Amino acid sequence: MESEPISNDQKQQQQQEPMEWAPTAWAHLSAVRNQSPLIQCITNYVSMDLVANTLLSAGASPAMLHSVEEIPDFTPHIHALYINVGTLSPDWLPAMKVAAELASKSGKPWVLDPVAASASGFRLKACLELVGLKPTIIRGNASEIIALSNASVGPTKGVDSSHESMDAVDAAKRLAEAGGNIVAVSGVVDIITDGKRIVGVHNGVPMMQKITATGCSVTALIAAFVAVDPSHAFEATASALSVFGIAGEMGMDIAKGPASLRIHMIDSLYGLDQAAMLSRVHIRSLP
Repeated sequence: MESEPISNDQKQQQQQEPMEWAPTAWAHLSAVRNQSPLIQCITNYVSMDLVANTLLSAGASPAMLHSVEEIPDFTPHIHALYINVGTLSPDWLPAMKVAAELASKSGKPWVLDPVAASASGFRLKACLELVGLKPTIIRGNASEIIALSNASVGPTKGVDSSHESMDAVDAAKRLAEAGGNIVAVSGVVDIITDGKRIVGVHNGVPMMQKITATGCSVTALIAAFVAVDPSHAFEATASALSVFGIAGEMGMDIAKGPASLRIHMIDSLYGLDQAAMLSRVHIRSLP
């Protein structure tokens, strides 16, 4: 079943009021809840549980399917594809490539999370090959985006970033311009650019960095948001990052540490209402 796009009235509002981010973010979340887009996730072993539960809590339908034998039958029917290279192996890379090619051929958006892209020559080469398959959106931390932009291997802190998100603005713009993608850089302020426009998302709490797979999960959420509005991938990406950050903020209000934040963050995403969205969305244009 094809996913229905956001209504014409909502699109017209986005065009007329590009800075009205709170109604835009709420429209995207509402569309995900109403349409339950099917998101194929080829993600790492560490993140599968939280990725699936994040998508379910937002209203999407996750499919954790990565067998290359199944992809030709399954992938053409999805609404968006999410690829994450966190626990990359030579066995999984062909499936990632075939799925990306089929998604593009079927006109479905797909999102790449280039985890620890600079950790090894094998990993960087794989990520660059996937970038060459034209993902709709690339979401990574600052070090990952810089590595992709420079096509270079270098020292890493595992999956953690050695840079702040603002350090990667120029790299993100170059990467977006070169591939015609939307590039999102996670950090204290999440940066989104299409090579020309740049916005910063100021939602979230530091404790989210103490929970494994929050970055993986927000990238999957981006896939769900762009699935319901593929013609506005830039706005969908910013909206997803803000929504996930707000869920973290609300969860932190009652959490005692990372373990309880994980639970309350999922609950907060599930119960997020319009009033909370309109008062909490914090997205601003950057020079």
